[in-house]
Amino acid sequence: MDISNLSLPELKELERLIPREIKRREAEEKVKVRKELEAFVQARGFSLNDLMGGEAGEKVKSARAGSKVAAKYRHPQQADLEWTGRGRKPKWVEAWLANGGNLDQLAI
Repeated sequence: MDISNLSLPELKELERLIPREIKRREAEEKVKVRKELEAFVQARGFSLNDLMGGEAGEKVKSARAGSKVAAKYRHPQQADLEWTGRGRKPKWVEAWLANGGNLDQLAI
């Protein structure tokens, strides 16, 4: 496709339309591939869920695995210092507690 003869407005319109068309075609392709995969595994006596769920006894990651936990505590003077309350206490929390503070004062 030769686009060198298109005007600037035509090129900009094309640039605007391309991402939308790519998304539409990707969605169509995913549906097509999924149907092909389902037919393939059904011909062998399985379902996609059977195969994607892993082997019997194999641990499957939960949907929440790797998700961030919200911070429960924040340093009163330095807002970028936060702690979820899980795991080992950060040094700034230990210093706060050593100086007579308590965790309730740091709660968000």
